Amino acid sequence: MSEQLHLPYRSVPEMFLHRVASTPATNAFAHPGPHGPVWLTWKQVGDRATAIAAGLHALGVKPEDGVAIAAATRVEWILADLGIMCAGAATTTIYPTTEAKDAQFILSDSGVRVLIAEDETQVAKTLGATLPNLTHIVVIDGTAQHEERAPASPAVASEGITAQHEERAPASPAVASEGTTAQSSLPVLTLAELEQKGSALLAVDPDLITRIAAGVQPQHLATLMYTSGTTGTPKGVELLHAGWVWEGVAQATIGILQPDDLQYLWLPLSHSFGKTILCGVINVGLPTYVDGRIDKIAANLPQIKPTFMCGAPRIFEKIYNGINTLMKSEGGTKLKIFRWAVRTGKSAYACQVAGKRVGVMLGIKRGLADRLVFSKIRARVGGRMRAMVSGSAPLNRDIAEFFHIAGMTIYEGYGLTETSAGSYLNLPDHVKFGTVGRPIADLEVRLDEDGEVLLRGVPVMRGYHNLPEETARAFTADGFFRTGDIGEIDADGFLKITDRKKDLIKTSGGKYVAPSLLEGGLKAICPYVSQVLVIGQARNFVTMVVTLDPDVVKSLSSAEDPFHGMSYAQVAASPQMHALIDESVQQLNSTLNRWETVKKFTILPRDLTIDAGELTPSLKVKRKGVETNFAHEIESMYEGALAEV
Repeated sequence: MSEQLHLPYRSVPEMFLHRVASTPATNAFAHPGPHGPVWLTWKQVGDRATAIAAGLHALGVKPEDGVAIAAATRVEWILADLGIMCAGAATTTIYPTTEAKDAQFILSDSGVRVLIAEDETQVAKTLGATLPNLTHIVVIDGTAQHEERAPASPAVASEGITAQHEERAPASPAVASEGTTAQSSLPVLTLAELEQKGSALLAVDPDLITRIAAGVQPQHLATLMYTSGTTGTPKGVELLHAGWVWEGVAQATIGILQPDDLQYLWLPLSHSFGKTILCGVINVGLPTYVDGRIDKIAANLPQIKPTFMCGAPRIFEKIYNGINTLMKSEGGTKLKIFRWAVRTGKSAYACQVAGKRVGVMLGIKRGLADRLVFSKIRARVGGRMRAMVSGSAPLNRDIAEFFHIAGMTIYEGYGLTETSAGSYLNLPDHVKFGTVGRPIADLEVRLDEDGEVLLRGVPVMRGYHNLPEETARAFTADGFFRTGDIGEIDADGFLKITDRKKDLIKTSGGKYVAPSLLEGGLKAICPYVSQVLVIGQARNFVTMVVTLDPDVVKSLSSAEDPFHGMSYAQVAASPQMHALIDESVQQLNSTLNRWETVKKFTILPRDLTIDAGELTPSLKVKRKGVETNFAHEIESMYEGALAEV
């Protein structure tokens, strides 16, 4: 184990207030504006966060009380979270795409007192729920219309205020019928009104938040994040102030974040990956552009020109597929130059891996390849990218090496919600593609007899909320957390995750198959693919369901025949696309054991979506959702099949 990491702060609010006092005039966070990024300094962020904290205090929020945020990634999410922390309360995170029944369960199970909701759609999710602890709702977008109404329940405080937004219908007909407005019988105020209430209180008692923050201790609950449970019911992960401070300090210690960076932050802040990066930002003080709209990333990167960005593998896969598809569509000399440049880059990289000197001639070729090809690829992401970090799912090694030779190294990391996200990470001076790096700071690790990765340290959760039995099962007798991931550790301490313990597929022939190996392998080979899911549990052979990348389909349908003018569904159903995917599947099969080979595949008529329950907000595939929604397509691949394994 490394030397124990020194933590100079007791809590997130102490770390945050120290940042505000140290660099008040420097840029902190930016959000999209009509004419480009709109920046807030650390002092402005501090003023707004403490006003929110005082406003929550005025609403009766006490230390370690729960306050929920149901919103997409935006600056207001960060301000609200920091305000909650400074009030000594604990943030309960709710993805904006969470279904109403799950949102109601989270609000009830966590016992939150205040809900900070993005808009009417999020407010509507509370309708019809029995939430005796919830006393107020704060809306970020829209207005709070005052109206004399009787409360729905005597247990709920009543100020006769309702949230009403006339221009938007609720997201789910299960919550409110289309065309109606979402109205809450709870007292509702806007975020601006909450800040005004807090500012008025601070004018009378300017040291209020300083006193409250000073009382927040390392062992106090900071965040309650809900993750999928084994029964399908979300379970709350209790994360403490000490763990988040550890993450923030560790990121500075290992040097992955630097104060002169410019970060592009799109990650879901309701996810531990986004939250842990936010802690690093606070400790280091690097300016961060915040925009959670995934569909704007490609257009924004050349404009913002960031030097640092984190993402799920799907983001990097889309960039990779877009480049390869563009080159293939260009064809001719451009395609030949592109392929030559990639071969040249790989040759130079192979020399580096082998510890050999890159020869003069190869060095000249590499410089030419960079000028002709790789510099243009870097320009697509702003031209200044120093480092990118991938997490939340496995990154294919071939894709990682491609970005590296293009001069944009992706440092893959590893962690779980239960470990405050950051546990392992590749670093600029210690990187091995195909691994998730080495342990961060003083985190302890060992492998169980079956290869399961076990972790122990400050950032590991206190436990699952209200689930003592599940908490006990999650830890070994000596306090190591059972990750559920199977891994291998090499002689240099680098960890390679081989698969999820519970996700290993066992065919009816008794053979085990690691689905992530096949899924990642096809993505690296085939530029047309968006998502891949391997099927085969208790089946007599392995199959795949595949979706196409919508951006690639769009480029194909606007090009020459055979796909000209076709819709996504038409391209997916075409024999030409089936032949292209089959070629890649056969290439993958040539690298696999016989029992692992993919015997059949089907191309789905649309890409997977979060709203349909097929992807998590961090863009990981939800196996159960896909298998349920496309049961017919899956079963058709096994109709009349004889044992082949």
